[in-house]
Amino acid sequence: MSNDSASVDAMNDQQRSAHIRQAVLAHGVELRQRFPILLHQDALGAGILAFALLGMIGSAALYMGGYMPWWACLLLNAFFASLTHELEHDLIHSMYFRKQRIPHNLMMALVWLARPSTINPWVRRHLHLNHHKVSGTEQDIEERAITNGEPWGIARLLMVGDNVMSTVIRAARAPSAEIRRKILKRSLLVYAPLALLNWGTWYLFLGFHAIDLLSSSLGMPIDWSASTLQFINGVNIAVVVLVGPNVLRTFCLHFVSSNMHYYGDVEPGNVIQQTQVLNPWWMWPLQAFCFNFGSSHAIHHFAVKEPFYIRQLSVPFAHKVMREAGVRFNDFGTFSRANRWQRKDQAQEDPNAQTA
Repeated sequence: MSNDSASVDAMNDQQRSAHIRQAVLAHGVELRQRFPILLHQDALGAGILAFALLGMIGSAALYMGGYMPWWACLLLNAFFASLTHELEHDLIHSMYFRKQRIPHNLMMALVWLARPSTINPWVRRHLHLNHHKVSGTEQDIEERAITNGEPWGIARLLMVGDNVMSTVIRAARAPSAEIRRKILKRSLLVYAPLALLNWGTWYLFLGFHAIDLLSSSLGMPIDWSASTLQFINGVNIAVVVLVGPNVLRTFCLHFVSSNMHYYGDVEPGNVIQQTQVLNPWWMWPLQAFCFNFGSSHAIHHFAVKEPFYIRQLSVPFAHKVMREAGVRFNDFGTFSRANRWQRKDQAQEDPNAQTA
């Protein structure tokens, strides 16, 4: 065992968290010294946003012009939209144009337009900052909303990729009519107007094609009017270029995020217990549409103010430091434990025990 590893072993969790944060931030400084372009944080954020938006527009134009198949456009735009999610997350932490309100809020508006399936980003800012304060507890509304802590089953599968379904199921489970009304009212407010349009378009798309397919399979095809078919053609295009990519991106992000965060029995303020690194090879299809979130996001809990591209560049170094300090890697037991830090039998036998 190295001296560094031995010294880390002697630390408590708070000291380990501080050790990881100090090491990761120092590595970030080193990266900026080696690659001076990384010092231009505002320009990089704006440039990445322009790249993502132009990529989405370009692939949409190629699809609509008949030069790209629908599935390629959908996959490409899901990837580009994942970049805008990372930018929104950085913007929530005021990493770009912090003291310039107009460009900062313009970027917030543009990342929202690229991801109309999401809640208002100015509202999400409060939820996300609260997430860092109370991560893993019942008060962590942001993670609970994307199924963190929910036992795996049909309900969680429906909720993880569909924000409307998540709201409906949570409202149905409400213990009283008053709480049910509050859930529905709050959801309508935070999802208006873009998410309501996005999910409304998605359900219209699914509903029309389900009815059309069913009627045809029963030998009673519906003779749709020309105006209806023209309208549905517009819906189909919207689903391929914007709605569908964000449905895919949402499922991938929520599946990864809800399972890499722990819930319910974490020690308040203990960052070591808040997340794990979740990056097995079989999750790469999911990671591709949430920009390697499972591998890089745990770094953010220790070094909050590092932008997402620095986190990505820091992954090899940060993972080594985090592993030595006791951060968990690929704890698949979380799927059966409903994201608890401990197994129930361990918690009963030894409140301080940790899973392997």
